[in-house]
Amino acid sequence: MKRAHYVHNYILNPRHPVSVNIIGAGGTGSQVITNLARLDVTLKALNHPGLFVTIYDPDIVTEANIGRQLFGWSDLGLNKAQCLVTRINNFFGNDWAAIPGLYPESPKDARRDNLANITVTCTDNAKSRLDLWNVLKTVSETSYIDHNTPLYWLDFGNSQTSGQAILGTVPKKIKQPESKIYKTVNSLKVVTRLVRYSDVKDEDSGPSCSLAEALDKQDLFINSTLAQLGCDILWKMFRHGMIEHHGVYLNLSTMKVNPIYV
Repeated sequence: MKRAHYVHNYILNPRHPVSVNIIGAGGTGSQVITNLARLDVTLKALNHPGLFVTIYDPDIVTEANIGRQLFGWSDLGLNKAQCLVTRINNFFGNDWAAIPGLYPESPKDARRDNLANITVTCTDNAKSRLDLWNVLKTVSETSYIDHNTPLYWLDFGNSQTSGQAILGTVPKKIKQPESKIYKTVNSLKVVTRLVRYSDVKDEDSGPSCSLAEALDKQDLFINSTLAQLGCDILWKMFRHGMIEHHGVYLNLSTMKVNPIYV
């Protein structure tokens, strides 16, 4: 019998737009926020309230970002988060938010306003993911769900030509309906339980001085390809109300995509 995870009902029938935090507005984050804008338009056309997105990033646009990330020459010197959100809001008529700073690193620094139904990480270091999970897992579970209740965490991570997108559940269990077709799964492993970040060297990531140097760390289309695959998982969540895969491994060197089954 196939395994499947039925999405939390609040995601499908919210009282207001589903809240999404994007942490990181670089190579992957700039692609993801554009995909989410398209998803938002589509959800509203299907009589869903859509999304409200907040993006966090303290960095500014440099010459090395142009070409691999979704920034142009006129964006030089601007904060990445503010630049992307302003562009999306002007183009789609949204009122999404930008925070030109880091996401809180510890539970004591995080306020309720920093929490969202779906958290998306597009960062280039292991510590930020471990810090985020320390924040999310300390949130008290309650039967009352609103826009500040964390339910899912979607993480994007990549090296030069390979990467993964992994969706996990924040609550210990999400109630599942009875099914004669699927074996239902009430909990999905988050990325920190699937990837050994103790083996990741943060010094291999970080800012580059030129586009040529940046391409030695991350190939031209690794971010955009991964962003499409990961956001497709979100689309299936909203469209079908259930998923059979909660992640994907991508290798552009071999042109292989391997699903992660729930």
